[in-house]
Amino acid sequence: MDVFWIVNIVLSGLLCILFAGVLIPQVLLISFRRKLFDEPDERKIHKGAVPRLGGIAFKPVIFVVMALIMGCNYVMGEKAILHSAGDNISQLAFLYSSLMILYLVGIADDLVGVKYRAKFFVQIVCGILLTIGGVWIDNLCGLFGIESIPNWIGSPLSIFFVVFVVNSINLIDGIDGLASGLSSVAFLSYTIAFFHLGEFFYAMMSAAALGVLIPFFYFNVFGDSNKRKKIFMGDTGSLTIGILLVFFAIELSSCCASPSFPNVNFFVLAFSPLIVPCFDVVRVFFYRIRKGKHPFKPDKSHIHHKLLNMGISQRLVMILIICLSLFYVLLNLFLSSYINCLFILLLDVLIWVLFNIFVSSKIKERSIN
Repeated sequence: MDVFWIVNIVLSGLLCILFAGVLIPQVLLISFRRKLFDEPDERKIHKGAVPRLGGIAFKPVIFVVMALIMGCNYVMGEKAILHSAGDNISQLAFLYSSLMILYLVGIADDLVGVKYRAKFFVQIVCGILLTIGGVWIDNLCGLFGIESIPNWIGSPLSIFFVVFVVNSINLIDGIDGLASGLSSVAFLSYTIAFFHLGEFFYAMMSAAALGVLIPFFYFNVFGDSNKRKKIFMGDTGSLTIGILLVFFAIELSSCCASPSFPNVNFFVLAFSPLIVPCFDVVRVFFYRIRKGKHPFKPDKSHIHHKLLNMGISQRLVMILIICLSLFYVLLNLFLSSYINCLFILLLDVLIWVLFNIFVSSKIKERSIN
């Protein structure tokens, strides 16, 4: 049975790579013909006109591939995938609704612009929809000494988490390959975790999301804007990826630990891939308030901007931050077998603070020299 699911999981990823690899160049072509560019300005660091509609490919490709695989399995008499989806029909239905809403808002923002207050409102609505579908944090697994929590606490906490993570992914998308690279680490982690838990449909969806990011990463990082081969994911992509990450994180966190894998704390694994964008947005928020700036107005205070100020190249900055995220995932997964979630969180915060202090000191040294 595992071979059956492995084939379907791998197939969902490969088909998404193929379909996104075909669709993204078409999005590039249309963007240049219609002059739908992200023009450089004093805040942005890219050069030349680059289309920002890469995220348009994400949702259609994922859902077409999932529907195609389900249909093919049904025609061949294999109904295990349909049963797996049916077991989670409420969660998936409300995920689809939330994803569709954010996808449309993202397109509108990339084409004509949407005010941040309106985007916050829509994100809150999507968070409410997910909680109605049963996607909410119901157990902190010992964090702050708290185990299970009631719905009236878990639902508002989950709505806040939806808004927080979706915006974190949106705001970390500042240099080539960073948001897609961090998200790829998360989706790979979730694919493996859901497979081990027997949540095979979620594993397929996560693999599909990973697959769609691979060709985008290629065009985003290695594409040449002079040859009209470079593209950004835009808000359409970051909002789509953000809501998927939130959904998988909450669903995985509800497992806490599996009897089949007693040494794996899935609650820790659920949130570890999101540490870098979430910690960064918290730091930036308080930094802007301390400097008397508007907390929601964009600037160049994110961690990738700080590393760039050290004189490191964009590509190396991207690699360093993705490696930091992977380090968090592996470290926390290892430590979760031995120490409480709270101590892991405190250690994560300490590592983040020390890392930022080190970067800030190097920036000061460079400015003096």
